[in-house]
Amino acid sequence: MRKLVVRGACTLICLSIVVCGVPNLSAQSSSSENPPLLLRFPTISKTQIVFTYGDDLWIVSREGGEARHLTSGIGIEDLPAFSPDGTLVAFTGEYDGNRDVYVVPAAGGVPRRLTYHPAEDDVLGWTPDGKKILFASFGNSFMHYEDQLYTVPVEGGFPTQLPFPIGEEATFSPDGTRIAYVPHPQWQAAWKRYRGGQTTPIWIADLKDSSVAKVPRENSNDHYPMWVGDTIYFLSDRNGPVSLFAYDTKTQQVSEALHSDGFDFKTASASPDAIVIEQFGAIKVYDPSTRQAKTINIHVAGDVEAVRPHFVKVEPKRIQNFNISPTGARAVFEAWGEIFTVPTDKGDIRNLTHSPAAADRDPSWSPDGKSIAYFSDESGEYELEIRSQNGLGEVRHINLGNPPSFFY
Repeated sequence: MRKLVVRGACTLICLSIVVCGVPNLSAQSSSSENPPLLLRFPTISKTQIVFTYGDDLWIVSREGGEARHLTSGIGIEDLPAFSPDGTLVAFTGEYDGNRDVYVVPAAGGVPRRLTYHPAEDDVLGWTPDGKKILFASFGNSFMHYEDQLYTVPVEGGFPTQLPFPIGEEATFSPDGTRIAYVPHPQWQAAWKRYRGGQTTPIWIADLKDSSVAKVPRENSNDHYPMWVGDTIYFLSDRNGPVSLFAYDTKTQQVSEALHSDGFDFKTASASPDAIVIEQFGAIKVYDPSTRQAKTINIHVAGDVEAVRPHFVKVEPKRIQNFNISPTGARAVFEAWGEIFTVPTDKGDIRNLTHSPAAADRDPSWSPDGKSIAYFSDESGEYELEIRSQNGLGEVRHINLGNPPSFFY
């Protein structure tokens, strides 16, 4: 019998399948009485917060409470940004099958499309006068995956490229004469404490002559620059977990404004008097004047299409992982979080798991052809399950130990 190594988070054991693990953040969530929501990409005005949830935009009072739908397109709507006066929200929408810049009244209404290039257009913010929307796109770039910075009039018209060869994230100075920006992308942004050649600096460019100054750093990953008064706030992992930092443009000194008390801060956006931060799907508001932050209690209730029971077509593009039976007569696939076996010639397609509320992953056929192993989070955490290849009989559950991990 072959002996194959199983790797968990920190241990090595011997089983008949290869398993590797990395930490599973969902294991450290709140109790079931107060489950975390995946509230993403928040933006803030003087009175309201807009965020992405379930691929739609939602709006809520800055003090929290009941959120309401702002957009409900079939595609993804994300990257919202309030206009300086708080009356409009720019965002990237996928209404017509392509990611373009849209704008919608904060009071609600029909989104209006502003860009039409087939490349993806990612909203970054606004010009200080509220007349143009700032976005990033690779539409005219000659460098693979390298975006450039553009503005487009809120009333419509052709975009104008800013005078920089590349740029990813950006914010204008309050007087509109300078811009703080991240010059290049990062291929794998979730690689924690990465210190390789793709670490991201923040540069400060003068729009008159494109001259550049740099925010001091030692190979840290700096993101989401936000220009508030004479200070550029940004997220950085320079002191460990991604936290909020402040760069004083007068003294040219960097200080930590708000230390992360747990998981990394993921995204951030600013208004003139506050900064809104995403942390593990929750939303915090930071007050620069008091240097204090509070978590906003937000309730989301709506007709979220993705969580309604419905039929879906298992298309080939949905196949995630696959394996062949020892005889070659059937293949096993993971698709839509289910495990299927499919004949190469004659026979039926079998759904082995029938567990729409669970994620079943990475199937593997046993050497004797009798069993199929895969991972499932049906119990609440990922465990190894082994069942007969015909889908009948009892399922064998194997606990993979603590701390919980994400296995493959």
